[in-house]
Amino acid sequence: MKMANSLRGEVLNLYKNLLYLGRDYPKGTDYFKRCLKNVFLKNKDVKNPEIKELIGRGEFVMKELEALYFFRK
Repeated sequence: MKMANSLRGEVLNLYKNLLYLGRDYPKGTDYFKRCLKNVFLKNKDVKNPEIKELIGRGEFVMKELEALYFFRK
């Protein structure tokens, strides 16, 4: 059960970080929030081994967004 709680925390942190990064998204904050929510809801029933992979993808997306914002300025 402890593993599930730590993964839940990782997922929540990922969601919060992506939400924070989405405030500067070119298509608008509302668009980003909607898409982010849909992706997380789509994957809500994913089990343990796949969660780590999805967290890794989410962290990659965060890095890509940061790069997008960096080059835009």
